[in-house]
Amino acid sequence: MSLPASEQQHYAFTETQDWFSFNTETWRKLFQHISTSAPRVLEIGSWEGRSAVFLLTELCKDGGEIVCIDHFDLMKTAGGRERHRKLTHNLAITGKPFRILGEFSVPALMTLLTEEMSREQPGFNWIYVDGSHEADDTFLDGELAWRLARNGAIIVFDDYHWDKEPEDSIHHPKRGIDAFLTLHRDEYTLLSSGRQYQVVLQKKVDMRIGFLVSEKADFKEELDQALGYGINVALTIDADYAIAAAVAIRSAALHTTGRITFYVVSRRGDLPREVEETLVRALPEGTNATVVFIELPGPDDCMIPCNSTWAKIAMLPHLPVERVLYLDADVLVRADLRELWDTDLHGKSIAAAVDIGYPLGHDGMERGPYFNAGVLLIDLAASRKRLDALTSLAANMSDSKLQDQDVLNAHFAGDWLPLSLSWNAQGLGTYATHHTPERAVLPLDEMTANPKIVHFTGSLHPSMAEVLNPFVQPYGGKPWSYAGAPGHPFKKEWWAVCEDTPWRAWRLSKEYRDICAQKIDEAIQVGVKAFRQRLAEVEEA
Repeated sequence: MSLPASEQQHYAFTETQDWFSFNTETWRKLFQHISTSAPRVLEIGSWEGRSAVFLLTELCKDGGEIVCIDHFDLMKTAGGRERHRKLTHNLAITGKPFRILGEFSVPALMTLLTEEMSREQPGFNWIYVDGSHEADDTFLDGELAWRLARNGAIIVFDDYHWDKEPEDSIHHPKRGIDAFLTLHRDEYTLLSSGRQYQVVLQKKVDMRIGFLVSEKADFKEELDQALGYGINVALTIDADYAIAAAVAIRSAALHTTGRITFYVVSRRGDLPREVEETLVRALPEGTNATVVFIELPGPDDCMIPCNSTWAKIAMLPHLPVERVLYLDADVLVRADLRELWDTDLHGKSIAAAVDIGYPLGHDGMERGPYFNAGVLLIDLAASRKRLDALTSLAANMSDSKLQDQDVLNAHFAGDWLPLSLSWNAQGLGTYATHHTPERAVLPLDEMTANPKIVHFTGSLHPSMAEVLNPFVQPYGGKPWSYAGAPGHPFKKEWWAVCEDTPWRAWRLSKEYRDICAQKIDEAIQVGVKAFRQRLAEVEEA
């Protein structure tokens, strides 16, 4: 250690057992990563306390504390008792707060985990892992210490290139450290190189204790986190809706607290591997979210139409969960989905918001409350009880005007819970503002003031008739379509999120311009054909 001789004489260090001092300059450079002036330090394996004294006198010079874990031979040998005496003596000289846990690391760390659950501000800012050299022990020490590390904490593993045993041996810490690094990949920033004797990383995710003490069990957020409960969100897409799905996924992850799993469902062959990989990169860095891809059976195995429109029905038996929040890909999430997820269904199979275009259904459907199927909270366990009936109905109603939405309304009639329109804001900037007797009784202010989920309803690429319709202007559409959802109040916000996805430059690309030009030409061709056909019908009449 770099201490004056007059000060060194007060410390009881064995001169021939200095395995630490060569690290001091490297560690000093790491102190800049600790933002608090009073860091909490945890050390696993202290021996006589050289590293602990250094941390207390330099890292904790303006405040802070250290907890040291060492078994000291469980005080059953003279050598163990002497190391405990020296460590206590050396730490006391610093005048800084310290605590010594004279146990093996696992029971000591479990004690700390239990205690930290009850602390107002739990966790440590600096953790030094220098205990057992067995690979499995090192891994377990690292994993338990990880639970105690705050977001931004520095974690140092010692002896990565220890020379007493082969580095690929189960009796060498490197194997355990490598396993730890693999397990927590993407959850830390590596601050050391593979050539260094120590592995240094900075944690970049929030602390997760992983279990509860009884006094914390009344706090739902902590309970859900400890039990591993999260939100399940499903989207059904093909390649044409991949960009929209990226925006939906990213906006949901940005606003939602806690664990969230996205199930991206597609028909076999509809979603190329490179598109899947790009969708995963749309997740915001550091969020506790994952994407799982589910491929539905091909057309030979389907009773219902085999396309993404009907996939929200086809997915029900294939999702590996009991409850799911279904979102159309053409949505923009602007609030924490946990609030919606926690909705009590009161025994109903699903929850949904009324359809703004057809609040009481449309011609061909039995009159009655009619929901929009773009946002559905589904009790899958309940819904699967009548799955055969739903599938048969879908096969019989495949030509219905609004297809899957009509089928779902017919099947779940009387078995759905109405949601606030703020969770499915439809037709903004277009037909939602047009007065009809049915629409006049709806609480439209729920979705116009500050919607939680914006749903860009309408055709992907509007037809010529839709664009020219004088009764619905501006016409509907999606932000990424050739029409661009003119007049929609959240169009710019949608594009702002898109700019943070891997498709950030797509709007300015030649590919996008070519697609828009192609879709305009197709709309013109279809429109002219329909115009000529109508002329022919009139002449024949």
